Amino acid sequence: MYGNTKPFLSITSAHLLSGLFAFIYVGSIYAFKNARLRFSKRKVNLPEGQARLKLQNERWRDDPDVIKARLLAVTSATLICCLIVFVVMKNLNRDDEFVGHQVASMGNHNLTTDAWLHLGFTWSNALPLLITPLLFSGPLYVQFLEKTLPFQKGWNFEDDVLFRFFSIVGLRNYFVAPITEEIVFRACVLTVYHLTDASRTKMIFLSPLVFGTAHIHHAFETYHRYGRTATAAKRALISTTIQFTYTSIFGFYCCYLFLRSGSLLPPIAAHMFCNIMGIPQPNYEISLMPHRKLSISAAYLFGIIGFVFMLKPWSYTDGSLYWQRN
Repeated sequence: MYGNTKPFLSITSAHLLSGLFAFIYVGSIYAFKNARLRFSKRKVNLPEGQARLKLQNERWRDDPDVIKARLLAVTSATLICCLIVFVVMKNLNRDDEFVGHQVASMGNHNLTTDAWLHLGFTWSNALPLLITPLLFSGPLYVQFLEKTLPFQKGWNFEDDVLFRFFSIVGLRNYFVAPITEEIVFRACVLTVYHLTDASRTKMIFLSPLVFGTAHIHHAFETYHRYGRTATAAKRALISTTIQFTYTSIFGFYCCYLFLRSGSLLPPIAAHMFCNIMGIPQPNYEISLMPHRKLSISAAYLFGIIGFVFMLKPWSYTDGSLYWQRN
């Protein structure tokens, strides 16, 4: 904390700004005509858990033209959110008391100059980048057994690199979405809460709720793809609740990485890596290789224990703006 110094922003202002960032980011995909989805209004009764087939005049989120429009939309939204942060900091920098405090606490730099530092546009050391792969020791070991890790027998450069990562879907899932979401929901949101003198605990456990809430709009797509029935509405509610939960939990982790390291690189790398690996399925993997049950279980346990013990020491980067506040 900054002692008895008055916070640079009120908590209400931070709430409004973080909500604005989420609105701009999510709203951008509805503001662009080509980025909007289009569904038939016809109700379709389907077996439990089954999605209907796409109709000719519909536009779904994995259509190439929809993806291209959305990539442009969220990239533009991200730039706007960063610009808002710069404008807010520039206006705060006009306050003599604020400037005096900043000079005393951060050296001969003003907030406009240090906006890049607040947003985490700086390098990180290697250790924070290794925490997420450590957690995924189990799934990585299974891939090793299946010989699908890079340069193993079951790995193919064309399929596993070119097609997966550089297709339009790959660009969305593994590059544009992780980068833009971390800039907006980590860098921009945490910057404005930092200016309210919010505690690290609040920033880690409350700010990711904005990230989780920003995914609620997916319920609209789920409802339509599963037939627009009461069952479809129930599925949309359950899937959205689950998605809100795990995106919020993931947000806790990424906030911690951002604050500890002072850099956007660790949360972006974690986001990319998790999108690549997907949700671990130890029971399913063991069912495929029951003779490897002990070693797979040991690899999962190793990853969890390693993550717990190495998260704190590996995540810290000397000179982190956010972890030197006290």
